[in-house]
Amino acid sequence: MKTFPLLILTAALIAPFHIVRAAVIVDRPEKLSFPPLKYDAPVPDQYRVQLKSGPVVYIVPDHERPLVNVTVYVRTGKYLEPAGKEGLAELTGWLLTHGGAGTNSAAQLEERVAFLGAQLESSIGDNQGSVGLNLLSKDTDAGLGLLRDVLYAPRFQDDKIALRKQQTLQAMKQRNDDSSAIEDREADFLAHGENFWANRYSTSNSLDSITALDIEKFHYAWFWPSNFVVAITGDFERDAMIAKLEKLFAGGPENVPMDHLVAGGTPPPIPTNIVFAAPGVYLVNKPEVDQGRVSLMLPGIQRGNPDYYAVVIMNNILGGGGFTSHLMNRIRSDEGLAYSVYSSFVPGVYYPGTFTIGFQSKSRTVAYACAIALEETKRMSAQPVSDAELNLSKKSIIEGFPNFFNTKEKIVEQFAMDEFTGRHAKDPQFWQNFRAKIAAVTDQDVLRVAKKYLTPDKFAVLVVGNQTDILLGYPTHPVDLKTLFGTFHEWPLRDPLTMQPLPPAK
Repeated sequence: MKTFPLLILTAALIAPFHIVRAAVIVDRPEKLSFPPLKYDAPVPDQYRVQLKSGPVVYIVPDHERPLVNVTVYVRTGKYLEPAGKEGLAELTGWLLTHGGAGTNSAAQLEERVAFLGAQLESSIGDNQGSVGLNLLSKDTDAGLGLLRDVLYAPRFQDDKIALRKQQTLQAMKQRNDDSSAIEDREADFLAHGENFWANRYSTSNSLDSITALDIEKFHYAWFWPSNFVVAITGDFERDAMIAKLEKLFAGGPENVPMDHLVAGGTPPPIPTNIVFAAPGVYLVNKPEVDQGRVSLMLPGIQRGNPDYYAVVIMNNILGGGGFTSHLMNRIRSDEGLAYSVYSSFVPGVYYPGTFTIGFQSKSRTVAYACAIALEETKRMSAQPVSDAELNLSKKSIIEGFPNFFNTKEKIVEQFAMDEFTGRHAKDPQFWQNFRAKIAAVTDQDVLRVAKKYLTPDKFAVLVVGNQTDILLGYPTHPVDLKTLFGTFHEWPLRDPLTMQPLPPAK
């Protein structure tokens, strides 16, 4: 009898050991097996509401936290700025929530938002504007009142206009301070052309020419309910919130001056007249940096292209898949030439996007790293990818798919943007079909799109860095950057206040 408790204790200690020994332990992580992913993508129309007052709303209650989050997307943007008024869109977008609204001065609006513990933000970018509000659900009515004032009755105080102009001018003066900012800017010039609307930058003269009347006219022209798409989630009852939104958006901008432009129209189509740069290397001399920033660019595709799914897989294997990609393995892991290297093949919404290979490398190794990137690009279009690479790429994309919709806020934001950009109207089953179309991609599909789009003879290569050191090259792996891509151009910096090319430094 005295041994019985000991036997029970011994059995309890031994049992877990037997369970562990009985389990299958693999020696490599890729040998792990899991049950198939079961996930149904959300359906946009389950969240879509067409308000009588004009906007389309994507709405979903979320009672996990006592918050309400609403974003109003506006059909406006930089592309609608009159010539000579560059900077008008950004200025208007900032002032919506910083220049006073309704009966509140700028200071009073700031105090009111702070009292509610809310966040109220606004901006206008290249081809869309947005106004966002986040606050406690108990203050919903007060917050929506402020949101209506911002959308329909901004005050655009003169002192706030002057302040934002001063801030913008100071930022202009720093345009050439950071080589990453130079790279982003000049890459756009090469990918889209000197005269493309998105490359019309604000200047000191254009900023100085903008008046309060210009700002008022720009706002009144486009901030109307017919130009709004809304995403809202939070602690509310759906039907009650829809009624509040109907009231919120009813009417339009208040106290519109009679001499202002006719308002409330549909914005014109976004211009698509891009001009891709001629092949070659374009080197911007930035002598004070010890690393070169590199963007190897090719013309891309537009959203809706039937090659999209094969291109996604091709790019993932080449450079978009992190440490499993060809470029990362060669340039970082094998040669140690860059900490990070990537490729991006994001389709354009309104006009074709740009395929880009990007990395930073020490000045002397820039040319060698470029040569490897060129070699890997050619290899991609010369032979099929392996079954292991293909399957890993497809599996990573398919099994990562639920991350697009893993919060209720992501659901409404994604569907609101699909509405805004026209995807919902053109391809309402896009998300339901996405994984099946990715799964159907074959190695021959990948090879076909690689041959079609990875055209090395069309590379426009932007390099920003110390020109002298970059052109010296790497002693043990000599590569002539001037001839590697056919032609070579010394690409000038631009005057930060006029955006005109500066003369070469003596």
